[in-house]
Amino acid sequence: MALSRILIVIPARLASTRLPRKLLLRETGKTVIQHTYESASRARLPAGVVVAADHEEIAREVQSFRGQVVMTSPECASGTDRVAEVAAARPDFEIFVNVQGDEPEIEADAIDLVVRRLIDSPDAVMATLATPIRELERWHDPACVKVVLNSSGRALYFSRSPIPHPRAWNEELLLDDPPHFLQHIGLYAYRRDFLLRIASLPRSDLEQLESLEQLRVLSAGYAIDVGIVAKAMRGIDTPNDYGAFVRRMRGE
Repeated sequence: MALSRILIVIPARLASTRLPRKLLLRETGKTVIQHTYESASRARLPAGVVVAADHEEIAREVQSFRGQVVMTSPECASGTDRVAEVAAARPDFEIFVNVQGDEPEIEADAIDLVVRRLIDSPDAVMATLATPIRELERWHDPACVKVVLNSSGRALYFSRSPIPHPRAWNEELLLDDPPHFLQHIGLYAYRRDFLLRIASLPRSDLEQLESLEQLRVLSAGYAIDVGIVAKAMRGIDTPNDYGAFVRRMRGE
């Protein structure tokens, strides 16, 4: 596949529940959305980056640092729907990478890995990432989504529950390599034709029970390829998250 056929899309909403207008916060001298855009732009495999905005304020901010931006419908129910709206208008691209706007420290290598996994897996419709879980508290945390893989690195199941669940527990299981327990990371690469079909797939019972959109894909019988990275990315959801990010950027 020509690398010119790969595009990163950053879905960006102005509203946010726990941290209002977080993408426009700029205590570091740059807004969160600019940090995310610049970090994503360092990936080598995609041909470019575009922000899919839902509000003119986001669009103006992206234009101010000379980023690429398109307006998408404020009625989009999810970031995936926003990326799909961009994909519908861009038949010149074959693979679309969904990078969340509140991931200012996303690593270029992670983006390249999720793209490479999809390129190298022609029968998979999408790819994502995971990282080892080494802490018991995190394994039990419902906010930490777990994923179990088969021997080929394909997702068997995603869950908020601690999976796989050993019959006989031993703390040393958390230290084994290769790891038994994996945290899902919400970075996705999609084939365009499948991305345009996602919204039409029926919401499965599993998706509704766990509130995990990726279970719709597995329930419909499609394959999701999963790459492994050493650590999770640090997204920004709360004021504390943003404060910690600012301190890291200042070297404190």
